[in-house]
Amino acid sequence: MRHGKKINHLGRTDSHRKAMLGNMATSLILHKRITTTLAKAKALRVYVEPILTKAKSDTTHSRRTVFSYLQDKDAVTILFREIAEKIATRPGGYTRIIKMENRLGDNAEMALIELVDYNTVYGTDTAKTEKKSTRRRGGAGKAKTAAPADKVEAAPVAEEVVEVAPVVETPAAEAPEAPAASAENEENAEKGE
Repeated sequence: MRHGKKINHLGRTDSHRKAMLGNMATSLILHKRITTTLAKAKALRVYVEPILTKAKSDTTHSRRTVFSYLQDKDAVTILFREIAEKIATRPGGYTRIIKMENRLGDNAEMALIELVDYNTVYGTDTAKTEKKSTRRRGGAGKAKTAAPADKVEAAPVAEEVVEVAPVVETPAAEAPEAPAASAENEENAEKGE
């Protein structure tokens, strides 16, 4: 019986699964994002997040432990130099899985798994923009906006006078829509269009 065993075997033997997840983790660290099936992406997230947490402490023991999982010196070097600096303040959740369209050949659910801190779309640039409040209540907000308006009124404002040419009306023999059109022309002329 397999009670309480929640690991997804992915249809592979234990050694094949560990080798595949190690290779996928290495690719994720080197390329910052990879495309794979949804089941493999979920299994990879469980596999790689403890490795990323281990990389936060740069000791010989943690380097050797991570190397035993990845089996790639370049990936370990990049992980401890670049990635560990970016994820130092993050308490967890280092990866993001984004579902994509199904694969054409076998209709498998595909997903994009990426390191959160390396995405430019969801990065800190969009987080810095201040959200405009949609509240319409008064109070302190009106007092803040009223003060700058007084300063603007203190400056002299030059007004421009625009002369409007008189509108010539057409004879009554035309369709009754003509007076409505001339009224629109007058409004447009007053606006300066």
